[in-house]
Amino acid sequence: MPCPELADAIVSTARKTLENTIKLIEQNNTWGARVIYGDTDSVFVLLPGRNRQQAFKIGREIAKVVSDSNPEPLKLKFEKVYFPCFLQTKKRYCGLAYENEEQKIPFFDSKGIETIRRDFCPLASKSLKKCLNVLFETKNVSLVKEKFQHIFMNVYSGKIKLNDFFQSRIYKGMNFHANTLNPIQELVKYDFAELPTS
Repeated sequence: MPCPELADAIVSTARKTLENTIKLIEQNNTWGARVIYGDTDSVFVLLPGRNRQQAFKIGREIAKVVSDSNPEPLKLKFEKVYFPCFLQTKKRYCGLAYENEEQKIPFFDSKGIETIRRDFCPLASKSLKKCLNVLFETKNVSLVKEKFQHIFMNVYSGKIKLNDFFQSRIYKGMNFHANTLNPIQELVKYDFAELPTS
């Protein structure tokens, strides 16, 4: 049996908890932190001018202070430090992630962007990931441009595997939103009989 009042109470409590978390983080002047993104289950905190070691220390302090300010069993879990990070929009970000202070080599972590989405061909995903890695490691846009040109020349000269150009998806009928341009849906509409065969 649906209970909209319960759903509203849960959403309202989550929103209030997030607002309190943001206020608590940003009002502490010793951290010098700014919340740049907050969602129902996570917060991204910017620590300008801090190095990675300081970010771990402050991140753990923030998690403890926020957890202590909430009733049980609510806890803010410190997960990782992105150094650097690119936050595109809500639930779409990537960066070089460190899970602890001893970790020397970061791993590329991404959520919601083309590097991991299945609605793009592998070539697009791999190319974007390579270019982002160059950007994160060098912070030099000219080197990113060179990397992209190198990828393009490999495409142009036929050095890329044909499978990297294909996107495979299960066709589930024409049940897409009216304003959504879906490549699979567009292909289904296309009359391939009209194409020249040579």
